[in-house]
Amino acid sequence: MTEVWIASMSSRQEPVYWLGKDTLRVSAALFAENRRRLCQGLRAKEGTVPKSVVVLQGGEQKQRYCTDTDMIFRQESFFHWAFGVTEADCYGAIDVDTGRSILFVPKLPESYATWMGEYVPLSHFKEKYGVEEVQYASDIADFLASMNPAVILTLRGQNTDSGSTCREASFEGISRFQVNNVNLHPVIVECRLVKTDMELEVLRYTNRISSQAHKEIMKHVKPGQKEYEMESLFQHYCYTRGGMRHTSYTCICGSGNNSSVLHYGHAGAPNDKTIEDGDMCLFDMGGEYYCYSSDITCSFPANGKFTDDQKAIYEAVLKSSRAVMAAMKPGVLWTDMHRLADRVQLEELVKVGILHGDVDDMLKAHMGAIFMPHGLGHLLGIDVHDVGGYPEGVERVDEPGLKSLRMNRVLLERMVLTVEPGIYFINHLLDQALASPAQRCFINNDVLARFRSFGGVRIEDDIAVTADGVELLTCVPRTVEEIEQFMVEAHDCSKSFSPLVSQKF
Repeated sequence: MTEVWIASMSSRQEPVYWLGKDTLRVSAALFAENRRRLCQGLRAKEGTVPKSVVVLQGGEQKQRYCTDTDMIFRQESFFHWAFGVTEADCYGAIDVDTGRSILFVPKLPESYATWMGEYVPLSHFKEKYGVEEVQYASDIADFLASMNPAVILTLRGQNTDSGSTCREASFEGISRFQVNNVNLHPVIVECRLVKTDMELEVLRYTNRISSQAHKEIMKHVKPGQKEYEMESLFQHYCYTRGGMRHTSYTCICGSGNNSSVLHYGHAGAPNDKTIEDGDMCLFDMGGEYYCYSSDITCSFPANGKFTDDQKAIYEAVLKSSRAVMAAMKPGVLWTDMHRLADRVQLEELVKVGILHGDVDDMLKAHMGAIFMPHGLGHLLGIDVHDVGGYPEGVERVDEPGLKSLRMNRVLLERMVLTVEPGIYFINHLLDQALASPAQRCFINNDVLARFRSFGGVRIEDDIAVTADGVELLTCVPRTVEEIEQFMVEAHDCSKSFSPLVSQKF
């Protein structure tokens, strides 16, 4: 972070986060704007009293189990959204009436200068993050008391995606204050839901670098390699070219039947299969820059040439994806987009011969969830599954497929979401359907048998909702022809692929 400090001091301009070379410069004004929006939202909320002060607690540096080995630190998401601070063990306060921001940093022990680097004064953090004041975290109670707040607003609420409760700020001396832990959460979640121009620029960057990393995979993948080699290449590209130390989530590098495992790559299935000739690959990976995420899935044949069956399933998913993006705009209900994806994919599976019968009847029997048991997509931002999918009073639709949807809201301009339809041949679900009288009547089991070891196809793009449609942030080859041409030319090392540009649907 030395470069950030030097850049801001030498130019006398507002501080920026920058990792040098071609990485993105992110102004501290992004977080000042987020704090301004938060104060505006709180002042407009019924029940917010004058002299309210928001207090947020940042993430802690943690060790691996009982050892002294540090985990690579990543900031807590709400705290990052409001302050953009990269250091651990901090607090932040915001005066709701005035917007004044105070950062509280840890007072480091004397040994820090020996093992971790030189001490820096409090003024360093003030310049680095563009806040009005910086104090030591050990003095937080006394300093807040000097502000004489009527109430301290702390963050407590459920993440409707994970079911976990976010961490509420706590410090020695908090009992001296009147604390409200109800009002802040719904307001800050709604602020995070709609992105600013500066946030959109960071998300465009994460998508650009991650898209290029996926294309790097497509250039180098070949039968005989291990799945984890592709994971490693993706991470290497994102870090060396984009300054992305973190990925947004555990990389999914499924080949062959592993491409039907929705969250492959976990400890029990660690991307360790050998990629074989004829395998369909499903690589779901996204880089993270300054805590802002991307989430992209590319599906393609390992040998660069689609079989007829692979082409049929791939084009069914692509048709679904493009139908959804063409229909998306402000005011559209996200559950309707999931149903649209289901309909298109069922129609295409009828053409392939796997299904037969009336598609409307199939929808009533929830046939779509057999082949796409997950939701169509989710909100994206500082978290890969970003907050705000189910605000208070909005419930999940208790139907197969839809109950796994991570959002049930009307689309708003400046929302950022993933669109990720897929068709998978998961034996567990196929066997359940064949055992169900309501579903097996639609299945041509003779044709289905041909696809039992197929795996799956997912096509996942990140999009921003615009005033009249969407902006496609992801930039990778998508049609069968584009993929085959790109992979052949890359393997021949004779030509270069002209990158796709952001499109509007």
